[in-house]
Amino acid sequence: MESDLSLEFLRVVEEAAIACAHTMGQGDRHGSDRAAVEAMRRVMDSVPIDGTIVIGEGERDEAPMLYIGEKVGSAHALRGGSSATGFPQVDIAVDPLEGTNLCATGAPNAIAVLAASNRGGLLHAPDLYMEKLVVGPSSKEHVNLDAPVKDNLQAIATCLGRSIEDLVVVVLDRPRHEQLIDDIRSCGARIRLIGDGDLSAGIAAAVVGSGIHAVMGTGGAPEGVLTAAAMRCLNGEIFARLVVNKPEHEDRCRAMGITDFRRVYRAKDLASGSRIIFAATGVTDGSLMRGVRFFGDGTRTHSLIMQNEPHRIRFIDSIHVAPNSDVKIRF
Repeated sequence: MESDLSLEFLRVVEEAAIACAHTMGQGDRHGSDRAAVEAMRRVMDSVPIDGTIVIGEGERDEAPMLYIGEKVGSAHALRGGSSATGFPQVDIAVDPLEGTNLCATGAPNAIAVLAASNRGGLLHAPDLYMEKLVVGPSSKEHVNLDAPVKDNLQAIATCLGRSIEDLVVVVLDRPRHEQLIDDIRSCGARIRLIGDGDLSAGIAAAVVGSGIHAVMGTGGAPEGVLTAAAMRCLNGEIFARLVVNKPEHEDRCRAMGITDFRRVYRAKDLASGSRIIFAATGVTDGSLMRGVRFFGDGTRTHSLIMQNEPHRIRFIDSIHVAPNSDVKIRF
């Protein structure tokens, strides 16, 4: 997978973000997601790859586009669905709109995001819940998914040279996290409860100066793989374990080649590729990226593009100029 594909994937997430940003605040979460999916699918077929969606909008019968196993990229678009030779083989995980409720209500931290890897480099994760602990580079070798909350918080605080009371932990605001929230508060740490978007929070936890020091709790497994791809580029870490508590969960795992249901995954397990590209564009304003802004002569986007080989992290501020002869650019 060539490194210059990063700018191709930038186009994909930019167009998805712009498309769903037109629906921001309209209260139609399904309409927002559909707009993002359609735009991402359309642009993806212009990317010069032989691509396969390994994490997408669901199974083929449930998702008409960007379903798991769908073939994307120029290799298939140019040949009417059959693969053409000469294109790099790429596995892709997508979340065309991470935070559909956030976009529908105009809340912060909705993003369009994808991760890409050389073939076989992203775990085919079933759409189940996953226990997660996400931390930055300083504390990644000093925490444990099975350790008590107090021990993990003390380890993070020690590594950062501060007290537990100075830490901010992001937790999804869900009834299943009542005990976790009580445990964190009893230790004295501060909590930022979020309605959606634990992927954005995970990225922030690995960035010094974001004001977020860890993400704890249970969220979606597909988002866990995307977070792992970001951690591979940011030198942070995710510890994760699938929540398998029903026979049908076991069947879904086995169908994707997963037989160890208690395994604790780290970033290199979930996103094992030798070459990883992570691309995200803000839909609504967030802690790391501004949302899409529309003005009379165009559209402005703010994106994050990361690679592990070569190791490069870029924030890209783009102005998409409207096609008319009297354009006025505003900075």
